[in-house]
Amino acid sequence: MVYKTPNEILKIIDILELAGFEAYLVGGCVRDLLLGAACGEPVEPKDWDITTNARPEEIQKVFPDSFYENDFGTVGVKTGSDEKSLAVVEVTPYRIEEKYSDKRHPDEVKFSQKLEDDLKRRDFTVNAMALRLGSGQAYEITDLFGGQEDLKKKIIKTVGKPEERFEEDALRILRAVRLAAELGFSIEKETEKILSQEAGSLKVISEERIRDEFIKIIMSDNAVWGLKEMQKLGILKYIVPELEEGIGVTQNKEHIFTVWDHNLKALGHAVEKNFSFEVRMAALLHDVGKPRTKRGEGTDSTFYNHEMVGAKMTSQILSRLCFPKKIIEKIVKLVRWHLFFSDTEVITLSAVRRIVRNVGPENVWDLMSVRFCDRIGMGRPKEQPYRLRKYESMIEEAMRAPVHVSQLKIEGRKVMETAGLEPSPKVGFILHALLEEVLDDPSLNTEKYLLKRVGELAKFSDEKLKELGVEAKERKEKEEEKEISKIRSKYGVK
Repeated sequence: MVYKTPNEILKIIDILELAGFEAYLVGGCVRDLLLGAACGEPVEPKDWDITTNARPEEIQKVFPDSFYENDFGTVGVKTGSDEKSLAVVEVTPYRIEEKYSDKRHPDEVKFSQKLEDDLKRRDFTVNAMALRLGSGQAYEITDLFGGQEDLKKKIIKTVGKPEERFEEDALRILRAVRLAAELGFSIEKETEKILSQEAGSLKVISEERIRDEFIKIIMSDNAVWGLKEMQKLGILKYIVPELEEGIGVTQNKEHIFTVWDHNLKALGHAVEKNFSFEVRMAALLHDVGKPRTKRGEGTDSTFYNHEMVGAKMTSQILSRLCFPKKIIEKIVKLVRWHLFFSDTEVITLSAVRRIVRNVGPENVWDLMSVRFCDRIGMGRPKEQPYRLRKYESMIEEAMRAPVHVSQLKIEGRKVMETAGLEPSPKVGFILHALLEEVLDDPSLNTEKYLLKRVGELAKFSDEKLKELGVEAKERKEKEEEKEISKIRSKYGVK
């Protein structure tokens, strides 16, 4: 089989081997290469990891420009000839890791001369294979734990005993779900059983590490499956317990699903549309406040202010998971305003402008995406209804730059200074007359030309200027109508 491997990676391997050392690709990159070869579509992994029997100081001797700043022997080897192509490839000695007192880091790391020692410390069988390359061709695969077979079966299984692997690093509990979600695999039964028993160990893992795995689950094509699996195995309650409050919570006549199922279906549509992380999270959390605001049962139940309660809960969830402030603020806004009033037969353009102001013009289209996810989560048809298309048209109308004298390269104060005028209607007439000319020829919208024309127009009588101003205003209104007509045609609305 031919494997698509960058020349920079092959070069590092060649240099190590010429220096008398063993060198293998290892871990996730081997898994991805094998998966790509099996389906006949070469895959280029996101990360390339190399393992070798050379010790850190020996690796640095071979690569003088490398750096070594950790306790695990990993040496960063720089590739690329300029800043644009610069990258770092991790080269790690074969190592043995002994005892994990904190379920996060090994108490001791020893370097080894045996590849087997390095592979048996890894998390899952599909990540515990090594590949030796020559000219892009595979001529040796080391697979001591059945990783290739598990790739064929599409299962995630630990290397050796699951309890030992999860004791070493409790984050592997969440990583198993993440890997299965990303690959579209299932989790092997014994691994799943022990994983569920050990789920509480996630409490000792930093929120930042949990956040990074959680993001990958949400951004995978199987995000909904991942969340269901996390809930089933008792993992979700250690990450976003607020979501579980919606399990079994029925809604009113507008909804045929429970709050939990509705939120997952909304997320599912965001995944299907390949929306951003922020939109996916807002779709998942948009109704997280409903269980705490529910009053009554059956078709008459209400959830007053659930969007405001949900926004506060969302802020708490994302802050707890140590998300950056900017991301938190955006998702909170999308949750807070997801319930905007959208009856286009009643709503005014000024009300639409208020929504744009509340959520921010940079976020308003994401808000519309969340609203559509909410609609699909209710079991509605996927075709976008007229009402939402009309609302999108109104948003664009509200946000477009109006045809206005403020677009001119000079303002009223400058007109008065140039023409020697006091504040008066004449100043406005001159501005509108200038606008008329600029509408005909936008290239005239320069300060130099406009100031010249101000001097000329100032000599006109008030009556003549008023006539020019009225003509300009009528022309402006026609231009506005044309632009709005284009927008409405774009969305297929009136």
